[in-house]
Amino acid sequence: MRAPDFWRHDGLWPRLLAPLGGLYARAGRRRRLGGEGFAAAMPVICVGNIVAGGAGKTPVCLAVARHLQERGRQPHFLTRGYGGTEAGPRLVDPLRHPASRVGDEALLLAAQAPTWVARHRPDGATAAAEMGAQVLIMDDGFQNGSLRQDLALVVVDGGYGFGNGRVIPAGPCRESVEEGMARAKAMVLIGDDLTGAAAMAGGKTVLRARLCPGPEAVDLAGARVVAFAGIGRPEKFFATLRQAGADVVATHAFADHHPYGRGDVERLRQHAASLNAQLWTTAKDAVRLPAWVRADVRVLTVTLAWDDSAAIDALLAGIVWP
Repeated sequence: MRAPDFWRHDGLWPRLLAPLGGLYARAGRRRRLGGEGFAAAMPVICVGNIVAGGAGKTPVCLAVARHLQERGRQPHFLTRGYGGTEAGPRLVDPLRHPASRVGDEALLLAAQAPTWVARHRPDGATAAAEMGAQVLIMDDGFQNGSLRQDLALVVVDGGYGFGNGRVIPAGPCRESVEEGMARAKAMVLIGDDLTGAAAMAGGKTVLRARLCPGPEAVDLAGARVVAFAGIGRPEKFFATLRQAGADVVATHAFADHHPYGRGDVERLRQHAASLNAQLWTTAKDAVRLPAWVRADVRVLTVTLAWDDSAAIDALLAGIVWP
């Protein structure tokens, strides 16, 4: 599904749906209070969010793993494998496992470090421990209490913040901002804070970061582009292309984790050809494309850069290293 526009601002629909949001919040609270969760054999870092949709969790996971690897640690990733059929626990093999089986995010993570897909997260943590993981980085699962979290990071898109601040279906939040930040150790704020999200951190550390386009961006200057994306907020990707100098002549926004079929791909190719333009998409979308079309689609990668990497070390002190 696509997030409704009224999730960005308060108004009639959010107020009418607020009672349902209250029920959703209470149900989530009961699940989280069901127990302390399984204690893994290694530190567990949860990279989650409070809003539904793409805040940038996966780039943060990759950046945390890279930070640990540069300091001699061996992290593994754990993900539920949203969009895939695999129940796990399964060690992801990018050469054998398609996105339809393990999910798109798992394939991106597996390019950086060993990655486990497990619907029941404690099973994934146990399997990772048996394979020698020194740290477990969990992509999403902040609202899931089945696995004890030693360090919880809440990722926030600086341009979207917490939307209207209401709970699903009245707004984009999975729980109230206050309750979520009370459990978190820090907020990771990506990009300029255009909504005042940092002020809602509840006194917790705010780690500032930014997404940097990959080396492919040099080919975008002056290029005519038809862009498509099936991520939480496709408009972020389209804006990044324009900032890199692309002449974006058309855009196609799909639902998050959209499984691209032959009809989708053919329509995109024909549209680009009719406009004498190149097809560009995200790395997350690229792994969901049929193999036969990938050579015809350009991919813009992004990496996350910390404004202050020393602040990450301070958070990890006493958790990952003394």
